[in-house]
Amino acid sequence: MSNHVTSVTEKLVQPILDEMNLELVDIEYKKEGQDWFLRVFIDKPGGVDIEECGIVNEKLSEKLDEEDPIDMAYFLDVSSPGAERPLKTQKDFEKYVGEHVYMKLYEPIDGEKEFEGTLVSFENETAVVEIRIKTRKKQLEVPFEKIAKANLAVTFN
Repeated sequence: MSNHVTSVTEKLVQPILDEMNLELVDIEYKKEGQDWFLRVFIDKPGGVDIEECGIVNEKLSEKLDEEDPIDMAYFLDVSSPGAERPLKTQKDFEKYVGEHVYMKLYEPIDGEKEFEGTLVSFENETAVVEIRIKTRKKQLEVPFEKIAKANLAVTFN
């Protein structure tokens, strides 16, 4: 059910985003408490504003009403992914080289399964992340398929 909803939503929202030069970051359809939420995260270089989110919300809402892929009540929420944007595709990793990232892996590499560090490079489907262990720095080579979850991480210097 959830996959069907997200794939239909993606088909409906993509032309709207293309027209507005916006990028689809992620779609979530999940239950929180008693309510279902359909969340669409959009972005563009420099970030999206509340007005753009509102326009996409309105246009997508019309399309969803026409197609009616969801047979229950839900809340539609279109927003920016924020500072801790998820990194889902290889293109995302290429785009954010040099940024501070958080990663969670399916299996440990050099004893590390969850870490934060600087994304040094991404090529040949491998991310190189520099992490700090106490006072020394260490580079981990992480194959793309071993990454369970990754997002930009906010640093406080």
